[in-house]
Amino acid sequence: MILEKKNSWKNSKITGHIGALITVICWGCSFIASKVLMEGAGMTPVEVYVYRFFLAYLLMLAFTFKEIRSKSWKDEFQMALCGICSGTLYFLLENYALIYTSTGNVSLISAISPIFIAILLSVIYKTRMKRGEILGSFIAFAGVALVIMSESISKGLGMEIHPTGDILALLCALSWAVYSIAIKRLIPLYNTLFLTRKLFFYGLITSLPLLLIQREPLHLGVLLDFSQPVFLLNLLFLAFMCSSMAYLLWNESMKIIGPLATNNYLYIQPPVTMFAGCLLLGEIIYPLGYVGCGLVLCGLVIADKMKK
Repeated sequence: MILEKKNSWKNSKITGHIGALITVICWGCSFIASKVLMEGAGMTPVEVYVYRFFLAYLLMLAFTFKEIRSKSWKDEFQMALCGICSGTLYFLLENYALIYTSTGNVSLISAISPIFIAILLSVIYKTRMKRGEILGSFIAFAGVALVIMSESISKGLGMEIHPTGDILALLCALSWAVYSIAIKRLIPLYNTLFLTRKLFFYGLITSLPLLLIQREPLHLGVLLDFSQPVFLLNLLFLAFMCSSMAYLLWNESMKIIGPLATNNYLYIQPPVTMFAGCLLLGEIIYPLGYVGCGLVLCGLVIADKMKK
């Protein structure tokens, strides 16, 4: 009886929603931690990515070292695709997009991943997006737009279009959508710990060449300088909370409530970053930012409750 209750709780939809919410809160705060490492310690984006996922991989390996191979080469190839799309390709496109366009543009365009996921689900799995999900997604996306552009609008500035950077940001959103669809078939077949470890492995081996060819020196010494523990603590937060725990919860949530419902929580990430920036960096929150947060929450509720 007790075991049945535990399994019922583990597979209940509320568990999936809680897991997705915790994950996007961690990812929303990850921008702050990454900013500390890049601006304070002088690390490059690739360096932060490799250190972060190397530590996360070691933690996953400690729990799954007895299971090395997948069940087939087809599954292995699909895991590699998921690792590249959710790791190396995603972060590479995002960081290069930031060179050619504004942070606001990248954040806003990347937020359309759930829309790409809905399209891919309808094409590959022949699933139809419900009216409530469509309406909720557009309301939540409008909320994200207000959160990201609240400062520009408040100051009478508009959104500038930068084709190269904006297209890269669009590909970034598509990359995450491909991962979300590709992992759908694997989730029921493998333990979430094993699957997450595989994603980290393929993300690491495809990003290591980028670290080796970069001209900037490595900053390992900064992490070992215990007179400034803030850098090591931020890296550990990224590795264990934003990578190991977050990806585990995310993949488990997709197993319980599905890829689309889980990825709709990505709309919460910009508001989380906004509040984290205010609390930790003293950044200003404009009134439109609060309105945007309200729209995001409203959109999520509509998408979840009006599935008809």
